[in-house]
Amino acid sequence: MFTMSRHQEVSDHYSQLARICEGAAKEIIRCREVLVVSHVDADGLTAASIICTGLERRGLDYSPLFFRQLDAPSLDLIADRGSDLVIFTDLGSGMAGEICERGIRALVADHHRPGPAHEDAPLISHINPHLIGADGARELSGSGTSFLLARSLAESPGANDDLAALAIVGAVGDLQDMASGQLLGVNRDILEIGQKAEVLSFSRDIKLFGRQTRPVFKMLEYSQDPYIPGLSGNEDACIAFLKDCGIRLGGERWRRWIDLTQEEKACMVSSLLRRGLRGGISNSRLERLIGEVYVLLREREGTELRDASEFSTLLNATARYGHSDVGLSVCMGDRGEAFDRARDLLGQHRQNLVNGIKLVSEKGIVAMKGVQYFDAGDAILDTIVGIVAGMCFQMADRSRPILAFARTPEGQLKVSARGTQDLVKSGLDLSRAMSSAAQDVGGVGGGHNVAAGATIPPERREEFLRHVDSIVCLQLNSSAKL
Repeated sequence: MFTMSRHQEVSDHYSQLARICEGAAKEIIRCREVLVVSHVDADGLTAASIICTGLERRGLDYSPLFFRQLDAPSLDLIADRGSDLVIFTDLGSGMAGEICERGIRALVADHHRPGPAHEDAPLISHINPHLIGADGARELSGSGTSFLLARSLAESPGANDDLAALAIVGAVGDLQDMASGQLLGVNRDILEIGQKAEVLSFSRDIKLFGRQTRPVFKMLEYSQDPYIPGLSGNEDACIAFLKDCGIRLGGERWRRWIDLTQEEKACMVSSLLRRGLRGGISNSRLERLIGEVYVLLREREGTELRDASEFSTLLNATARYGHSDVGLSVCMGDRGEAFDRARDLLGQHRQNLVNGIKLVSEKGIVAMKGVQYFDAGDAILDTIVGIVAGMCFQMADRSRPILAFARTPEGQLKVSARGTQDLVKSGLDLSRAMSSAAQDVGGVGGGHNVAAGATIPPERREEFLRHVDSIVCLQLNSSAKL
């Protein structure tokens, strides 16, 4: 529960960001043509689509451009475009100085921790929760920051409030609800705006992925955080468990969570809690079974677009395979060709994840003192190796974060790191660990405490591993001593 002072602090954060956005919007409407640059994940796609929709509604010309990461070559490409204005969404804060060095007339709407040179960077506007004392990992996503900007850009009050639904999809895709089981901070303000606009609803329910589309036994089988001993990763055990609960699995088609009666849902949750307690699962892990879920009211029930978590996964299946245009079109309302294509990509994405897990199972995971890792080489795409890493906790040691290596098309080494909320509570901060270790070997890194990434020179992999292992050990050991 928030205290009154905490409520006031959140309200102040929203007001501060809204004021910054008002000034930024005045600059945007003076422009003839805008280049929107964003990141290739669910948060980046929703952030870009929110801005693009806001520009479109004001009759402004725009072009979208997506990058896996913002680096010197990508900034050179952007500078060569010679755009009247560049709006960076869900990236840019870490490269503010480099953006301005190239003479790019830019506005940044991001939520990642700003780089050291941001204070001296003459950006038109820098909208970032970290700059006003809010937490960009838990309280506001890139899409949320973009929503605040789009709200200020609206021709009339409330005209863009429907875009709150996309902002919530982006926040959930960025796992901002995972630590506490619900969205917090400025995300909460956005949620309430969406509810008032009748595009969103939220309630307490089971937090397992796939409530709208997955058969119930598959929803249980793929549960990773929380991990359910004896069920996670075991299809036969999940089917037997549901039968013991008296839950009919299906007739012509498998039953999903949304197909169950309230009595069946209550029975299943109670049985899961009892099983967890008997299996020695901590209360904190069991509490993550139930939390807040977010429904997009204007989307058809039983589709991937109805649930914020499933919507975000659909978007990842487009952008991470070089089809950001498909994901952007879905976000901007295409429920025909683009949605069909996105679903096809989602099917391929799921198969790639299965293949990735199988590969890791065959190769094995190497344990160090503080971390564990696997190197996929070029057998797993660098854009999805982090997702595979997170899913591999079913076969890994949950007391250590997992690092996954994969080759990029440019010949660099991509490192994706995934932890659990239990590890974060024990002191883990992968953002700081990856950033520091990458910098030590001539690479770049960052992200969030539970999920982060880096790009490093391939020949310095072992040195990087030693650095990050040492940092994680210090983080976890220091917390244990408190």
